[in-house]
Amino acid sequence: MSLLVVGLSHRSAPVSVLERASLSADAKIKLLHDTLAAEPATEAAVLATCNRIELYADVDKFHAGVAELSTLLAQHSGVALEELTPYLYVHYEDRAVHHLFSVACGLDSMVVGEGQILGQIKDALALGQELHSAGRLINDLFQQALRVGKRAHSETGIDRAGQSLVTFGLEQLAVGTPVAEWARGKRALVIGAGSMSSLAAATLVRVGVAEIAVANRTAERAERLAEILVASGTGVTALAIPMAEVADELTRVDVVVSCTGATGLVLTADDVLAAVSWGAAPDPAPQSPPATAGRGPRTGLELAGLDTGVLARLVAAAEAGGRIADAGAARTISAPADAEADGCPVGLDGRSALTGVDANSLELHGTWADQGEAAAQRQPRRSARTQAHATDVRLALLDLAMPRDIDAAVHRIPGVRLVDIESLAEASADAPMAADVDAVRGIVAEEVAAFGAAQRAAHITPTVVALRAMAAEVVAMEVARLDGRLPDLDERQRAEVTQTVRRVVDKLLHAPTVRVKQLASEPGGAGYADALRELFDLDPQTVASVSRADAADPKNDDPGRAS
Repeated sequence: MSLLVVGLSHRSAPVSVLERASLSADAKIKLLHDTLAAEPATEAAVLATCNRIELYADVDKFHAGVAELSTLLAQHSGVALEELTPYLYVHYEDRAVHHLFSVACGLDSMVVGEGQILGQIKDALALGQELHSAGRLINDLFQQALRVGKRAHSETGIDRAGQSLVTFGLEQLAVGTPVAEWARGKRALVIGAGSMSSLAAATLVRVGVAEIAVANRTAERAERLAEILVASGTGVTALAIPMAEVADELTRVDVVVSCTGATGLVLTADDVLAAVSWGAAPDPAPQSPPATAGRGPRTGLELAGLDTGVLARLVAAAEAGGRIADAGAARTISAPADAEADGCPVGLDGRSALTGVDANSLELHGTWADQGEAAAQRQPRRSARTQAHATDVRLALLDLAMPRDIDAAVHRIPGVRLVDIESLAEASADAPMAADVDAVRGIVAEEVAAFGAAQRAAHITPTVVALRAMAAEVVAMEVARLDGRLPDLDERQRAEVTQTVRRVVDKLLHAPTVRVKQLASEPGGAGYADALRELFDLDPQTVASVSRADAADPKNDDPGRAS
């Protein structure tokens, strides 16, 4: 076995890099084709989820394999190799098996113990089987990983250690309030109709939302999901809406969960701002400042009566600080009482303050708010629960897509709370680990040893088969020679002689072949096959033909085995 995995995940790379390196469906197919075309790889599979991108391959050279797989990942992800390399990890042979089994059990997930990864592993195997990039090793590996993951969930309490990403995300939106209490009676919008979106819809129904709208680019899939929700018998109202109506639907819902395969934003900050501003009474029209001769067109901020000196100070502060937006921190903005005195360019007296505010004003408000937060950190802080409940959340957004579906800038909008993959990663880092995690680790170690032994034993099988084939040929030749010397033997006598010679050969070969399989299954036992071929002068071409015939057995490439 020369299994190699090269990849990156939420543990090795920031979400911003994972987002850029995400693979579309077409990119995964091209990556597998190019991996097989590469010299070091003979079979391959790609596991690409919202928080990991991993390429598995059977290679004949370690260093060449690492270089080739890293280059291919960079090429198909669109991230330059020199930028991607610091975030890549490499596992080889037993360590690669251990890694995938740990992933299958949820030990390497963002939320420890979540079970959605099993479906993603199954999809990765199905794609490899469909493209014929999964040979004996990849098939055995991924099918065993599925069994190990199911065993971990059935034999331990790993489910109590973690939960689905959807449930965890809803808990972050609820901010300490029981999810069922927080969600009861709410109206929800689910964008997407894939496996994760379907899980999100089912979870929302389970926790008690009253209405769900489903939007998807393929209308039939949205309609099907809505029908399933209605048929669930929970009494929830569900309907499918066109993607073109999502912006309008935002004005009617309380919760949005988005998980699509789109490469661009599905919801922009402008979409969300318009939704939370809809129906609000406009602020009194500001007094127009005196006209100034020789000036160019006035900005929206100037028209709103903002002191240009304050504007200049905010811009200078933003440029001097060089601050990068936190890209999805789960928070809402609440205004300090002295907002006006501090020069906030956007009044925070409720949603009406957002009416007519342009994107530039909103960004400047974000700079002001960030400076206020920095100052607040120097003061005694209230608890996170108190802070969260001090703000009225008009719209709760859960973005489970990679790359992101929802513009991270929406967290600057008052009354909006955004939880995305990055904020989930930060929150899950502090999540308690259940005692059953140790039991799962024991299962993984046991299964890795068993898989390695089986693979090593399988490696020597073609040699043993070739040895027995050679022995059978020798028996046939000697029986034929005996027929020439003793032509008067009748059929019964000839059969008895033939059977006797075969029994002698079988008995002589039985103990050595059984023992060599046992030895080969142990670590470092790969050399026994070579020794057997050398001792019995077996033709390498014969051994290779046995290997090819075994690999071509339809039982080894049955898509149904992925279930």
